[in-house]
Amino acid sequence: MAGVTNLSFANLHDVELCSHAATGDRRAFGELVRRNGSAVRGLLRRMGAQAAEADDVAQDAFLTAFERIGEFRGEGTFAGWVKRIAARLYLRRLQKERRLGAAAEDVADEPDTAAPDADAAIDLDEAMKRLSAAERLCVTMCFGAGLSHAEAAEALNLPLGTVKSHVKRGLEKLRARLAPGDSAGLAGRRGNG
Repeated sequence: MAGVTNLSFANLHDVELCSHAATGDRRAFGELVRRNGSAVRGLLRRMGAQAAEADDVAQDAFLTAFERIGEFRGEGTFAGWVKRIAARLYLRRLQKERRLGAAAEDVADEPDTAAPDADAAIDLDEAMKRLSAAERLCVTMCFGAGLSHAEAAEALNLPLGTVKSHVKRGLEKLRARLAPGDSAGLAGRRGNG
């Protein structure tokens, strides 16, 4: 591995970088972090983490991924694998702070803030902020981190039907917010649970 330089790491596929990292090559893993760090932080922000918290959890996720890199088999993408690690770490943090239970209970009490504003340029991040905390977590886990509804239910310690309901309501609000006149953009997608 000594013959591989930093310059050539940029040309390697993630699976090849993982192979190098599994042998202890920190430079190869550094390239993986460089490629995927902002995507992991973005996922965490969509789940509700503030910027500093997203940075902390992303760092923990990459440390965990480095320690467990030998477990990555390349059956999916490295980005998807590390995002699942990050999502689970964030959920553990939420559970530890006991915010998750309150977020799930507050769903019925929160007003619907998904009314479209025709003058504003709307993007996904802004639309995600309009979802309840439980809807945002469930949608992000199922569509951002690639977990099935069942996996999200297990990670959130919620009934499967509750997770499916949060995802359904969240997607309906996103459709209304992002495409007020045409909800066909997300209509063809279904949850992966």
